[in-house]
Amino acid sequence: MVKEIYLNNKLLKLNSYKEEMLQNLISISIEFFVTSEEYHEITTLLYENNFLVKVPEKGHSFQAMITNYSTSLTNLYEKGQVATFSLRLLEVKG
Repeated sequence: MVKEIYLNNKLLKLNSYKEEMLQNLISISIEFFVTSEEYHEITTLLYENNFLVKVPEKGHSFQAMITNYSTSLTNLYEKGQVATFSLRLLEVKG
């Protein structure tokens, strides 16, 4: 299983990784933990919704956008909280 990816040079340690091809485009679904201390940095990154995705273990490097996003907690402002973030990213050509 893939253990890490980069979104715009931000390393994310993964809990799960699933990859499939959709109309000749790479689609990946990932889950990762986000702590209350990382929350602002990660959500700011995700709001960009235009990513250079690198998956070193697969040799992938491609542009992508979020097609689905969810989190197990909506309030990570309390210290010591940890949430699971789930993302589906789809490759964007051109």
